[in-house]
Parts: sequence; structure tokens; C-alpha cells
Amino acid sequence: MSMNENEQENRVPTVPTLPNKRKMPRYSKRARTIYSYIAMLVGSFFIAASFNLFLLPNRIASGGVSGISVIIDTLANIPPAYTQWALNIPIFIAGVLVLGKQFGIKTAIGTIVLPLFVLLTSHWTPPTDNPLLAALYGGLGVGLGLGLVFRGRGSTGGLDTMAQIIHRVIGIRLGLAVAMLDGLVIISAGLFISLENALYALIGLFATSKTIDVIQSGFQTSKAAFIISKHPDRVSDAILHELDRGLTRLQGVGGYTGDDRPVLLAVVGQNEVVRLKLLVRDADPDAFVIITNAAEVLGEGFHDERLL
Repeated sequence: MSMNENEQENRVPTVPTLPNKRKMPRYSKRARTIYSYIAMLVGSFFIAASFNLFLLPNRIASGGVSGISVIIDTLANIPPAYTQWALNIPIFIAGVLVLGKQFGIKTAIGTIVLPLFVLLTSHWTPPTDNPLLAALYGGLGVGLGLGLVFRGRGSTGGLDTMAQIIHRVIGIRLGLAVAMLDGLVIISAGLFISLENALYALIGLFATSKTIDVIQSGFQTSKAAFIISKHPDRVSDAILHELDRGLTRLQGVGGYTGDDRPVLLAVVGQNEVVRLKLLVRDADPDAFVIITNAAEVLGEGFHDERLL
């Protein structure tokens, strides 16, 4: 074999550089701040509207200060907006004293604006008197509103702030403190309203939590693929140049053999999974592929949180 042939055989193949994708300019800090306040206001409006259209008319107290206001309105006929102000403002002040000033102006706005929207939408006519529909749609609406508030990095105060105070003072886990407080509200609804309404409240609370997850993570579904192959270069080339997706090479070690075993990590869209599997199979039919869900992916080629 000639010298030139040896050089060609040992030469490391060069990977052509992919053209840089044009990145959209990020918004200024001022624009992100405006967006966060708009998200808080719109979210608070959705919470208030869902409360007055679905939860309050059907006496569904699905946790939080709003649930307490439903119970008090049932027992003493006090408008929920006044109850929410009466509870939210002292809790906010206690939060500032115990937890410091990190609550800031956004929590103060949520504490005041949400009951205001509840008061302004209190005359709206409820579209249904079916408690199951009310629990589902009320939970969805409240979850949508809370998701927007959280995306705006805000808070509506209330029992979430009280849970943080309990966490700081007593040391109980924050998630457990929130569950305990919401649980007490639902139990109280079972005692003072009816057990059936408390069960509907659990349905509403479940719908709220799931909707918050969707709003926080987005509707886009991506897949993370872990590929273990004896021919990682061929697989990498197929993903980079035929699928036009980036990847990361992780260093792995075989559990039985102890040999070095590169692991390729690639994130693709839902509609690219089938093509990815075909490309990997063509590059290395013996490759071991693990595909799992990725709740949220940020970065080039995926969802870009430019306003957050």
C-alpha cells in the first residue's frame, strides 16, 4: 500500500460545517418586564372569571383563599372579593416580614388586582349549574390563569405565601405545606357546604394543577434519544446532516465489558422520531436506542423564551 493510500486511510474525515441558523433578536429587559405584567393581569382576569362563572355559583371551594371565600360567602353571605382582600393583604404583610422583600411589587399587585377582578366580574351569569362541568371548566380556567401569572414570574399571594411562611418557620416541605392548606380548605368545604361539593373541589384542583403544567411547559412535545452504537461516527453524521439536528456525545462505560461506550444524545421533535429511528437503523442496525419524553426544550431549533 502506498504512502498516499495510508494517509488517505488514516485521515480523519472532516465534517462540513452547517450554516448558522439566523437567531431572532431577544427583546429588551423593558419589553420582558411589560410582558410579565401583562401576563399577570391577563392571568388574574382568567382566574377571577373562572371563579365567578363556574366555581362560586356551584359552591366549589377548590383550595386557596378563593376556596375560603366560597365557604364564607355560603355561611355569612359576604362577597368573596372582600374576603379575599381581608385575607390576602395581611398574609402579604406577614410574608414581607418573615420572608423579606423578595415578594416585591408583583406579589402586591396580584394580591390586590385578583380580588378586584373578582368584584368586577361578580355579576356575570354562570353558563352551567352542573357541578362536574363547573369543576372541570373552573379548574381549567384557574389553571390557565395561574400558569400565565407564573410565566410572568408573579404570584397571587394567598395560601401560597402562607405555605412559604410555614416552610420557613416550621421547616415543613413547601409542597407538603401547600397540600396541607388546600386540604384543610377542601375538608372545611365538606363540613360546611357538602361532602359532594368537596369531592368536586378535588376534581377542580386536579384540573388546575394539570393545566398549570401545560401552560408552564408548553404544548410542544419533544423527544430525547439516547443512542449507544459501535459506529457513533456514522450515526452522528446521519443525525447532523440528514436530520439537521445537533447532538451531544456522552462518555459511557459498558456495565458488563467495562469498555468505553460513547452515548449520543439528540433531541428531536415529535414528528421527527420515525425518521430518526430509520436513520439510526440504516447507520447501525445493532444500535441500542432509548427514546423518552422531554417536557420542555429551550434553545436553537426549539422553543425560545425570548420574553421570559
